Amino acid sequence: MTDHEEQTAVPARSPAPRRRGHGRIAMAVSVFGELLITAGLILGLFVAYSLWWTNVVADREANKQGDKVRDHWAEAEDRGPVGLDTKDGIGFLHVPAMTRGEVLVKKGTDAKLLNDGVAGYYTDPVKSALPQDKKGNFSLAAHRDGHGAKFHDIDKLKKGDPIVFETKDEWYVYKVYEILPETSKYNVEVLAPVPKESGKKKAGRYITLTTCTPVFTSNYRYVVWGELERVEKVNDERTPPEELR
Repeated sequence: MTDHEEQTAVPARSPAPRRRGHGRIAMAVSVFGELLITAGLILGLFVAYSLWWTNVVADREANKQGDKVRDHWAEAEDRGPVGLDTKDGIGFLHVPAMTRGEVLVKKGTDAKLLNDGVAGYYTDPVKSALPQDKKGNFSLAAHRDGHGAKFHDIDKLKKGDPIVFETKDEWYVYKVYEILPETSKYNVEVLAPVPKESGKKKAGRYITLTTCTPVFTSNYRYVVWGELERVEKVNDERTPPEELR
């Protein structure tokens, strides 16, 4: 290097110091991202609990309660017909189009009862008729999601599909004749003895199934109406009606 080059050489620049503010922002963003991931995992676990584990628990409880009812029926075989309105359950609902197997039906529609994976018949604000009544509307409710989700596939029901209710001594065979995909959850007229919103104007023997809609919400109610076609006596083999074979 010449003397001239030595005099004109540019000294090397030292690296600029990092700005502390940028480091703090990056750290805050990182922490916030980790919190979002954690929140997402917690939410996912909650959804899994609500939509899967509660079904497992409710199905176990419903099966246990159903077995208890059938045991009572077996014990009462020598005592003749048994009244439907019992604390353990009045019978079993069979709806092939919903593919959920049999559903134990009990008195009442409060959340604590339905959370056991059963269906309940209304006692308030409209008093439901029972299947053996000569006239009236046998009105039921069950969860659509979580806690057994017995009415999850209610939207698969079509006009003409069978709904069968089983008691100790009789099979009640209904046929779907009208469906209301959405109505207010405060609309109790759908449970009336003569459900006029279904098109009926005269007293008869009806069944009404209700549950929440849309799926995963409780904003509205989905309603299915059926009308009794016939009653079959239960034989010794307990052979189900042809609609369930």
